[in-house]
Amino acid sequence: MHALTTQPIDYDALTQQVRRPGCGAVVTFLGTVRDLTEGVETTSIDYDAYPAMAEKKLGQIEDEVRERWPVGDFAIVHRLGNLQPGEVSVAVAVSCPHRAQAFDACRYAIERLKVIVPIWKKENRPDGTGEWVHPQPEAGAPRSG
Repeated sequence: MHALTTQPIDYDALTQQVRRPGCGAVVTFLGTVRDLTEGVETTSIDYDAYPAMAEKKLGQIEDEVRERWPVGDFAIVHRLGNLQPGEVSVAVAVSCPHRAQAFDACRYAIERLKVIVPIWKKENRPDGTGEWVHPQPEAGAPRSG
């Protein structure tokens, strides 16, 4: 399952949704809005996307994860709109027979999202200014399973 939403992400339900009897591991990643980025205060973040392409790319990530790991089930949801510090902007949940597989699959999914999904964020500052940020791949990010 992959989706974009303007509503708060129910990550507890998402985690329960991917649980499977043959899977001994469920890993959930939550990306949350920080109130401080590189020493600069953030009052909120605006997330925007090209929905048709973003959903297609989320589906591509789901397909890649399912091809590389023995996934019981998988879910990835990204929120759009204005979010306040502490709010969940993205959630990934994956179940696999073993924990290493689930951790690897979950990390792969979030790292791929940052690289290929057309979702943009604008970090808003207390003085009313803002900056659109283009995410970059993290050093050492996994590229395959």
